[in-house]
Order: sequence, then structure tokens, then C-alpha cells
Amino acid sequence: MTNDFTIIVPVYNEQDCLPQLFVQLKEYIQKASLKTKVLLVDDGSTDASPTMIKEFCSKNEGFGYLLFEKNFGKGAALKAAFDHTDTAFLGYLDADLQTYPEDFEKLLPFLGEYDLVTGWRKERKDTLVKRISSKVGNGVRNLFTKDFMHDTGCPLKVMKTEYAVNMPMFKGLQRFLPAMVLLQNGKINEVEIPHYPRLAGKSKYNFRNRFMGPLLDCFAYVWMKKSYINYKVAEKNE
Repeated sequence: MTNDFTIIVPVYNEQDCLPQLFVQLKEYIQKASLKTKVLLVDDGSTDASPTMIKEFCSKNEGFGYLLFEKNFGKGAALKAAFDHTDTAFLGYLDADLQTYPEDFEKLLPFLGEYDLVTGWRKERKDTLVKRISSKVGNGVRNLFTKDFMHDTGCPLKVMKTEYAVNMPMFKGLQRFLPAMVLLQNGKINEVEIPHYPRLAGKSKYNFRNRFMGPLLDCFAYVWMKKSYINYKVAEKNE
């Protein structure tokens, strides 16, 4: 039986989270509603993450990996994974264990009607500073993108692969996935999901990369939106 769903997991220096993440992913793909495989993308980690990923994937069917030669950023990791996905549907999950693979089941039922479904971490389990900066950043993005998502940066999403592969790559891509689907005249939806406190590893975010970086990315998005080419062929001869 061929796979229908690929879970993409970008990883950057998450050696403390990986053992439990592997357990959760392995348990989930055994009971998932779709035939599922996993693609782990290491974004130039400097800890033991690449070695752990290679060892785990070599021993477990349904798990594959991409290893970057250096750190290129989460947007690049996602784009590389999109380009290496061969299933009709894909999902995106962070490696920090603050969202769980089992919650894909809350999103997948909506993929018939919608082209992207994103989670909404309504009850955040982050520090006050992180919650405030995320709320401000999300509000700024909404001003630019008009996707009107409560939590566009939620690291738990599912989408139809045909929309993912048509997204142009740019820094900060992960913050604009709903908007990028709207650019292709796709339909998006938001579903409330649980959020969990980080129990291992360290957050990679601070004020600069949670607010200032995304703000600059918004200007890149506006330029890209004006230049974006979207066409459909009505007829062709064979």
C-alpha cells in the first residue's frame, strides 16, 4: 500500500527532544487514519541530532531524512521537504514536543473541503513574553497577508502537496503558509488544538527573530505577492 500522508519535521539542535519525538511519531503512524510516513529535515544542527536521526531512520521503516550541510533556516527546511514529498497530503510538525502528532487527526478530516488546515493554539503554554511577542507578530502578519488566522505560525498544519510544491521559497516561509495557499486561490481553515509546555531542549526564539525578523519577512511577502505568477491551462494539444 502506498503512503498518502507525509509528516515533515524540521530539526535544529533538538537532541533532548528527539527520543520522545521518535516514540510519539512511531506510535502515531501505526494508528493514523491515513497511510503515513515521516521526513525529518535536520537544519545544520551542531549537537547530536543528525546522528540520532540517521540511526533511528536506519532502524525504522517509514522514516526518512534530509541533512543540510549548514543552518539555512526553517523556511528552507520546509521547502526542501516539500520538494521531496511524493504523497498527496503532507503535514508539518515542530520537533520541540509542544504539539503532538496525534493532533493531526483533528485537522485531516477537513482536507476534503480545504487545501490547508492549520492548528490554533488557543491556550498557549509559553512564557508571557513569548505569548505577547507571538500575538503582536501574528497581528502584524495579518495586516500584510489578510489571511485572518488567529495563529498563522502554529507548527501543526496539514495541506495538499500540490499547493506546497508551488510555493516560492523565501526566508520565513513557515510564517506565511496559509497566505501562500490563498495566493493560489486555495481554501484554508483553522482548528483549535492543544498546546504543551516545552519539557526539554531550549527555545530558538527571541524578540529579534520572533518580531523583527517576521516584520522584515512581511515586506518580502508583499513584494512576492505582487510578482507571483499563478495560471491554469484551459486546453492543450497532445
